[in-house]
Amino acid sequence: MRERGADAQLINIVEQTPSAQELEQMLAIYNGNIKKLFNTSGIQYRELAIKDRLPALSTQQAIELLVNNGMLIKRPFLLLGGNSQVKGAVGFKPEEWSELLV
Repeated sequence: MRERGADAQLINIVEQTPSAQELEQMLAIYNGNIKKLFNTSGIQYRELAIKDRLPALSTQQAIELLVNNGMLIKRPFLLLGGNSQVKGAVGFKPEEWSELLV
């Protein structure tokens, strides 16, 4: 990111999870697909049986889970822009990130 001149703020999201508002912004980017925000290959996801629980959770309950446990959030987590023009991505897909960092 820095090679492309991006002024990035790196945050360890396990220690400092994204806020509910940031998660809601990312959720909007993924058209409400809450599963996209979860680290589905993570130990915590399996131990807490999120796969089985997720369909019964409200969006607010799922966001609360993510806010309270950074290990459940898919990483890396990238939000760009202000409130009116937010772009972002979770997980590292080089082509997706290249488009965002133009």
